Amino acid sequence: MRTDVTFPSAGITLAAHLYTPDVAIDGPRAAVVVAHPASGVKEQTAGAYAQQLADAGFVALAFDAAYQGESGGTPRGTEDPAQRVEDIKNAVSYLTTRPEVDSDRIGALGICASGGYVVPAAATDHRIRAVATASAVDLGLNFRVGPHGNQDPAVLKSMLDAAAAARTAEAAGEPASPLVLRIQGQDAPTDGDRYNYEGWEYYSTDRGRHPRQADEFTFPSIDKIVNFDAFHLINLIAPRPLLMVAGTEAATAWMSEEAIKKAAEPKRLHWVEGASHIDLYDRYVPQVTAELVPFFTQNLAAHAPAGFVV
Repeated sequence: MRTDVTFPSAGITLAAHLYTPDVAIDGPRAAVVVAHPASGVKEQTAGAYAQQLADAGFVALAFDAAYQGESGGTPRGTEDPAQRVEDIKNAVSYLTTRPEVDSDRIGALGICASGGYVVPAAATDHRIRAVATASAVDLGLNFRVGPHGNQDPAVLKSMLDAAAAARTAEAAGEPASPLVLRIQGQDAPTDGDRYNYEGWEYYSTDRGRHPRQADEFTFPSIDKIVNFDAFHLINLIAPRPLLMVAGTEAATAWMSEEAIKKAAEPKRLHWVEGASHIDLYDRYVPQVTAELVPFFTQNLAAHAPAGFVV
């Protein structure tokens, strides 16, 4: 069952879908916060995973980030990593108020950029008892060096120049032009890059497009993103368990590899053979869920041991 709910996050009202299992049990259940990719909305891949987790017996909460989707906050299209981390923590706070949730058995799943956001959220919020990621991306690193790690430094310089100009324009009371992420109706990219093509296909065709997704970011979002480091505190998650899932063909897989090296035990990096970055958004959801369900079942059990398992 899916219920429309709202909760506050740093003074902003967030819109969410609460997924609950159809089968009744005695007592509260374990729950999982599911956070969407940058520019995504709760109705896309986050909702798909939340539904799968509810089918497996968990309460799951998928929500729109502040400034995006049906959630509040202006200017629209802001992508603020600090706020995104707060959103996850406040989603946990909301779950602790729900009578069907055991507040001592809450986990978090982050997809793409939120795979980077759940890490600092969990590192400093011990209420998150188990952490999982799918196609994790450090968005700051992605902006600094690109998804493949080989971006021309001139690209970053031009983006930061534009961000500075936008801040100056705003100070003068002038409207700032947005950073366009994608143009609907635009032809598919022809550079031969699978990552770029599948990003276009998911967000610009019936494969995954949603009318409330963010097709533009504010330019002042850029310097906030560039300043963000998703994994520098990843070792603080331990002794709580960490599961990272990535496709063997994902352009961004190296970010999960680097992150898992920095993490302390218990940890595990699970590979989905043949899958790309975007594939984990939709085409490989059952395969990823097959890893998530036992992970959260064991580590969010009513009497989970202090050491946990992965």
